[in-house]
Amino acid sequence: MVLRIHLTTENMLAQSFSALHNYILEDECVLLRPLLQDDANFLQYFSENEPEIWRYSLQTAAGADNLAQYIASAIQDREKGAAYPFIIFDKKNQQYAGSTRLYEIDIKNETTYLGYTWLGSAFQRTGINRHCKYLLLQFAFDQMGFHRVAFRADARNIASIQAMEAIGCKQEGILRDHLILPDGSRRTSVQLSILASEWQQTVKLSLQKLCVS
Repeated sequence: MVLRIHLTTENMLAQSFSALHNYILEDECVLLRPLLQDDANFLQYFSENEPEIWRYSLQTAAGADNLAQYIASAIQDREKGAAYPFIIFDKKNQQYAGSTRLYEIDIKNETTYLGYTWLGSAFQRTGINRHCKYLLLQFAFDQMGFHRVAFRADARNIASIQAMEAIGCKQEGILRDHLILPDGSRRTSVQLSILASEWQQTVKLSLQKLCVS
C-alpha cells in the first residue's frame, strides 16, 4: 500500500506513524520515497565516483559492497521500526540525487533524529537539501505529531552545522569522542534540535522562505 502524503497543517498523534507504510513526500522540486535494495542501481554512480560524500559519515557507501551494505542496514532498521530511509529524486532534472532518513525513532517519547543525508556533488548547493528538510520536518511535526526532531553532525563538518542552524536548529551541546568512525578514530558530534513549538512559531515559515529564495 502506498500512501501519498498531502501535507497540511493537520496534527496527528505520533502513534499514527508506521514504518510499514510506504510514505511518499513531494513538492514541486523533490520527491522522497522509501529506500529499496534495488536503489543501489540509481545510487551507484555516486558510490563509485564520489567517495568524499561520506567523509564525515559513520557508515560509508563508497564502493559497490559498501553501498549494498549501507542500504541493507537502513532497510533492516526500517523493518525494526527504528528508522525510515528515503531516496531523493530531483524532479527538475529527473534524476536520483541521494538519500536521507529519520532514525532513532522513539514513538513513546515522540522524538526522532533526521540525518544520514547526502547528495551527489551535482545536486549540492542547489536548494534540494532545503526542500528535503522542509518535507521531512513537515511530515514529522504536522503529519505524525512528533514533539522533537534532533540532528547530529561531526564537529569538523562546519558547513553542515551552519546549514542546520540556518533552517532554525538550536545547538544543544557537544558529545565528545562518543562514536567510533570507520577508520577507527573517534568522532566528536554537535547536537542540535527543533521542537514542535519552534517549528510552528518560526522555523516552518523561515524554511518556506528559504525554499523559494
